[in-house]
Amino acid sequence: MSYKIFARKYRPQAFEEVIGQKSVVRTIQNAIQMGRISQAYLFSGMRGTGKTSMARILARALNCANGPTANPCKIEDKDCADDKNKPCDYCAAISEDRAIDVLEIDGASNRGIEEIRALRESLKYKAIYTRYKVVIIDEVHQITKEGFNALLKTLEEPPPNTVFIFATTEFNKVPATIVSRCQHFEFRKISHKDIINHLVEIAKKEAITITPASLAMIAEAADGSMRDAQSLLDQAVAFSGDNIGDEDLKTILGTIGQDVLFRSSTAVLGEKPEDVFPLVESVVAAGYDLRFLFGKLIEHFRALLLVRSVEKPEDLLLASAEELQALRVQASKATAEDLLRYLLALQQAEAGLKYSAMPRIYLEAFLIKLCHFRKIVPLQELIRDVESLKKEPQRTLPKPPGASPAGAPPAAGTGRPVPAGDRPEGPSSAAKTGPPPQKDVFKRVLEKLAVDRAPLAALLAQYSSVMVKDNVLEVFFASGKGFFVTSIQEKDIRAVERAASEVLGRETKVRFAEENATEGGPIRPGRELETALKDPAVQFFMNTFKAQVLSADPIPASREAGPKGGGPTENET
Repeated sequence: MSYKIFARKYRPQAFEEVIGQKSVVRTIQNAIQMGRISQAYLFSGMRGTGKTSMARILARALNCANGPTANPCKIEDKDCADDKNKPCDYCAAISEDRAIDVLEIDGASNRGIEEIRALRESLKYKAIYTRYKVVIIDEVHQITKEGFNALLKTLEEPPPNTVFIFATTEFNKVPATIVSRCQHFEFRKISHKDIINHLVEIAKKEAITITPASLAMIAEAADGSMRDAQSLLDQAVAFSGDNIGDEDLKTILGTIGQDVLFRSSTAVLGEKPEDVFPLVESVVAAGYDLRFLFGKLIEHFRALLLVRSVEKPEDLLLASAEELQALRVQASKATAEDLLRYLLALQQAEAGLKYSAMPRIYLEAFLIKLCHFRKIVPLQELIRDVESLKKEPQRTLPKPPGASPAGAPPAAGTGRPVPAGDRPEGPSSAAKTGPPPQKDVFKRVLEKLAVDRAPLAALLAQYSSVMVKDNVLEVFFASGKGFFVTSIQEKDIRAVERAASEVLGRETKVRFAEENATEGGPIRPGRELETALKDPAVQFFMNTFKAQVLSADPIPASREAGPKGGGPTENET
């Protein structure tokens, strides 16, 4: 007999042999037992998860001599001398692909409208040999749009005792009109544990010696596909014989050794950028794909974080006791926060390496960047430092040049010395050392405002001159800049008064005015500004963008709307 590969030799022949799809198996078995057989089924999922095998088992279950039954004949006993253990003729014929009423079609080869029309013509006739006529279409998403349209009506109202079974690896490409006419079952990835257990059974039956570490490597490389795992085991046997070694399997799979990953993490955690260049050089010399190495580094740092965070990581990691111990030792050299930071940085940089024209330089630079990650100060620590500085008592500022002696500070705006008994008392440093000169008072006020009210400080910096008279600080703007005065609101005035009181050491009122104003004194907002501030659109804009109104100009009347008489227009008044 010709050699049969593991993927075909150990293909599921009964519902209970399908691994990792318990919900699908249970639903279909119950439907058969209750006689609730649908006219169409759609199996979707990644490769090697049992879609086509389930379709064939379902076809035998519907046409078994003892059926429809949830337990069709076992095919492995078809050569048994005992007639009681032999499968029925229907199950044997379907298993050997010689049942004329069970059609298995490749959607990629029969995707056009002509092939679908021929299929529809054949479905007009009832099953000749079996109980049900079953049509299995693999990779159904390959059928063209016209082919699907030709199949719609037949799929919705098929001939009696006709069942469609579709299988696809790209469910998103199947039209919604087809999906709505089928019972959809999603085949999930098979877990590493189920794959390893199945490979152990195959190794026992085939007398193959293989270590648990090798089985874990095969399961990881298969990535949820049982057929891929069986093919990799078959390939390993062809390379190494019945005794499969770990190093031989690494050669077959092209897996990067744990020593390379540990060297990388040691350089990063030990902050040794000088070790990065020889490390990458050895990886390139060994012929490894740098993108594949980057993916393994992400998995390695995930394992370090898992070991650092979980009490029993062996339940979540496919690693030997020695590897777990090595991971624990290395994970203890960093905090969980640091490991998480490394892991997130690796994930974010993976796309950059994928599309980089120079992946080697990209990898070297990024690993060196990781080596310096611990030097980055977290934002929370910076915030704590700022808060601690705020809590410290303010230092006494040096006395500006030109200030009067501390014993006789000049009275504000008068130039006359103030008696010692009239000087304000209190803990303020400004009261003890005396207020600064008038030319420096407002500069100090602006410095205080710049901390919390930077936009206001920038606006007031356009002032022309100041005058301190008694407990009033008057700020003047140059002639023609009265709009600065009108833009200052009440809350802004209060903020300036608080700052001025701190600088002068006494409660101070603030007034704003324009130099050479016609009416004299502070300029108040005009009628146009008051109207603009009450406008809902202006209020919405100010609240949204945190804006301030600097000026409000009247809208000039158009010539058509202007007065018809000979009087002056609005612009001339």
